[in-house]
Amino acid sequence: MSASNVRVLAIWEDDPTESPLTIDLRVNAATKRIVGRWSVFGAVDLAGPQCAPFILQADGVIDFGVGKLDDRRWRTDLRDCDITVGTRFSLRWNEQDSAIYRIEKVAALGSKEI
Repeated sequence: MSASNVRVLAIWEDDPTESPLTIDLRVNAATKRIVGRWSVFGAVDLAGPQCAPFILQADGVIDFGVGKLDDRRWRTDLRDCDITVGTRFSLRWNEQDSAIYRIEKVAALGSKEI
């Protein structure tokens, strides 16, 4: 199995200028799926300089850590999606609110493409 380490940039379809999300992943070159079930790191830009780092856990939970007491655990189906430009995935903030994100860029880690 050949795998690539990539950084993914995804945008919120309702407002591409708000809350972009980046995440570092290891992706199987043939299947375009995330390799392994370990936790991976990412960040979402909630409001300009208020970048919020997170961990995407194996079960699809996005955990912002102990410092975020309100709504600190989101859910996503990104682990079930192809990691390619144009792929859409859901992000659920709570039981009532959710969004569709679209992968805008996939770049090799260490490249200056993203």
